[in-house]
Amino acid sequence: IQKRWRGYYVRKYIHNYYALKKYLEAISVNNEIVRNELQEYAEMKEKEEKRKDIEKKEKEKKYQARKMHYLLSTEKIAGIYNSPLRKSPDPMELLLRKSKPLSHRQQQMKSPFAYELYDWPTCKRPPTFSTAQPLPPIGRQKPQGPFRDTAEVLQQRYKPLEPTLRVAASINSPLEKAREEMKKEEWRNCIHDNEFLPFSSYHKNEKYDPSIHRSVKYGQETYGIKHFREVQPKKWVADKVSHCIF
Repeated sequence: IQKRWRGYYVRKYIHNYYALKKYLEAISVNNEIVRNELQEYAEMKEKEEKRKDIEKKEKEKKYQARKMHYLLSTEKIAGIYNSPLRKSPDPMELLLRKSKPLSHRQQQMKSPFAYELYDWPTCKRPPTFSTAQPLPPIGRQKPQGPFRDTAEVLQQRYKPLEPTLRVAASINSPLEKAREEMKKEEWRNCIHDNEFLPFSSYHKNEKYDPSIHRSVKYGQETYGIKHFREVQPKKWVADKVSHCIF
């Protein structure tokens, strides 16, 4: 009886099948609404991007037409967009007729639609600096008031630099500078630190320095330093080493 009652109570009040079914139906309806709204938003954004792209292309086309207005046909000579072999003029010819030519200042300006890489600084040629001298001041009357003469003001303004002794002198002392120069000269002239004196007993008492490959922390190999062939005393027939006697 308790088992039947617990099952009935759980199905009725805790895990209600119909309430759960109604909840899932509401979630599916909500998901469908959200999905439709997202689809409409994506379509709207796509249309807006296409419209902006078309407007940008039309604007650039009009700018190019104003820039190339000199290619317009005249009464005597047909332009390149108005070939006599065509049945009707090119659409660019009609656009050239509607547009106004750019002024000289606007032609010197760069197109706002072109992204040119050669504007970036490159190392193909050295930078050019203006070496032109400034124009002399215009001769005019001295203004009324306690003002100095123009020539005197310009002389003070463009006078040469006169640095103080502290600025003109080097940071290092002459002694340190001389030592640095002497070190550089010694390092430049010296070929080898250890002087080699042949046919003398100068190097007789010097200790032999093994190579870097032999002087490792795991120990040195005796082959090549103490002997130059392998010695295996266990395989000897006699206890003594045989020598060749001439």
